[in-house]
Amino acid sequence: MVLAREHWGRLTPGERAHLAALMRKSRARPGNLTPAERRDVRRLAAKLDLPTLGRNLAPVARRLRLRPR
Repeated sequence: MVLAREHWGRLTPGERAHLAALMRKSRARPGNLTPAERRDVRRLAAKLDLPTLGRNLAPVARRLRLRPR
């Protein structure tokens, strides 16, 4: 959770609200957004540095997956 919070914290409160609104509007379908809104999402996602977040979370996910149920 700390890693995700660090990346989320790279956005200003206004950017976080804007990204959340765009995600709600799109309902996980980029076609629901205008080209300008898609550019905004890409710009904000780049600021979050999602590839690095994924690399940092992979060992955590691997440990969780290996736990017996």
